[in-house]
Amino acid sequence: MNQFWENEFVRTAGYYSVVVLCMIVFLAVFELVTKYRNWEEIKNGNVAVAMATGGKIFGIANIFRHSIMHNDTLLTMISWGVFGFILLLIGYFIFEFLTPKFKIDEEIENNNKAVGLISMIISIGLSFIIGAGLS
Repeated sequence: MNQFWENEFVRTAGYYSVVVLCMIVFLAVFELVTKYRNWEEIKNGNVAVAMATGGKIFGIANIFRHSIMHNDTLLTMISWGVFGFILLLIGYFIFEFLTPKFKIDEEIENNNKAVGLISMIISIGLSFIIGAGLS
């Protein structure tokens, strides 16, 4: 049975399945902490929300990429991925806190593309920092 789990195809499919599931859960968490409804706004053509959400997706995927590369077991990979996501979420709150002149969520909901872009870049940038710390 060990040979089955050591097969590269099986291991890759396992990582893929787990990361997709984690991504769905983590995006649901982001949906809870933002004042706007991500998928409804994207459906309505809100580019700022699409950029911010895309940055979150890229960030989560990048954190898990590093976690997969540097951990031997699925459980350890998930643990570090969850930890990385928590750090990414904290980064989101810090970004909101450091901009007292306007509310990030309101600007993104109002389709402020500049705020959506910087939000995307912050998520991506932080994911590289978090990922580097996982190695």
